[in-house]
Amino acid sequence: MDPELDRLFEVVSGYFGLLSEPTRLKILNAICDGELSVTDIVERVESTQTNVSRHLNLMYSKGVVKRRREGPMTFYSIADPNIVTLCRTACVQMASQFDGKSVSNRTLKRFMPRA
Repeated sequence: MDPELDRLFEVVSGYFGLLSEPTRLKILNAICDGELSVTDIVERVESTQTNVSRHLNLMYSKGVVKRRREGPMTFYSIADPNIVTLCRTACVQMASQFDGKSVSNRTLKRFMPRA
């Protein structure tokens, strides 16, 4: 096979692997509309600060999120807007496969790409 294509598949596989953890998807969903502090992310994701920080550090190291420090606070935002599009596409596609009663319109709209 083509070495460039092999490398591309490795990179894509790593990207999908990063997105394969539900907490990371929840974090991305929380910050897709703008920067949030770690405290705010912890509240929205309903997890522990230790767990959220671990996932944020991994996503930061992979270039998916960016961070900004302000005094004792750390804020995170999306570094790569393409990941939001990818997640929304996947969520809408998966939700459309549920029966109509499983996913509310409100939930679906949360993942619809914004104009």
